Amino acid sequence: MASSYAPPFEIHVHGEVPLRPDVSYAQLQDALKPLWSYAGASSLAKGAVSSYEEEPGIRVNDKEHLLSMCWTVSADEAFRSSLEEMCMNLNELSSAGAAIEISIYDTEYDEEDEDETKESRDDFLMLFVGPTPGDIMQVQRDMLIEDVTAVMERHFEKEEMGDVVAEIDKMFSKRFDAMVNSLTIPRSLRGGPGAAGGLGGHGGGGGRKPRHLH
Repeated sequence: MASSYAPPFEIHVHGEVPLRPDVSYAQLQDALKPLWSYAGASSLAKGAVSSYEEEPGIRVNDKEHLLSMCWTVSADEAFRSSLEEMCMNLNELSSAGAAIEISIYDTEYDEEDEDETKESRDDFLMLFVGPTPGDIMQVQRDMLIEDVTAVMERHFEKEEMGDVVAEIDKMFSKRFDAMVNSLTIPRSLRGGPGAAGGLGGHGGGGGRKPRHLH
């Protein structure tokens, strides 16, 4: 008898990861197995197709040595471990740091539901991968500066933000030095979540985020 269980979330994985030139398709298939096997596929080729045909899915550009992901799967909270395992695997194959966006869409939430006390469990988080903790930290630093300067541009000219950027650089330098001195790699630099968030986390409030389509 077929199961009637319907996963409570749609998870959209989006990002581009630069790969080492020597990475083979077999290595990539093994690294991404946490994704395609969760989707019930028997190989990367079969599992690379997104739940939505308008999304390109999981693609590999051999000429540019680039892994591109714009892929959605129906999932539950257990999928988080699959994402973390994928990041750990991609660390070993990547040639530079990269960010992967994870959008979580609550399929059980109905905006027209009369129960106004029920909030959507939509969520969003960033995962980071890279060949070294330093590469991952560089991506995090660049994203933070981009976010901070985007907000400050409403009030200041770009040339006025030098001191702010310098202070952010100091914070990351301190963190890197502390990591080297302690020989302990923070969780966010091992290739995994680099920001607050998780499956079934916060999503209510200012309306629902549209599903991430490209």
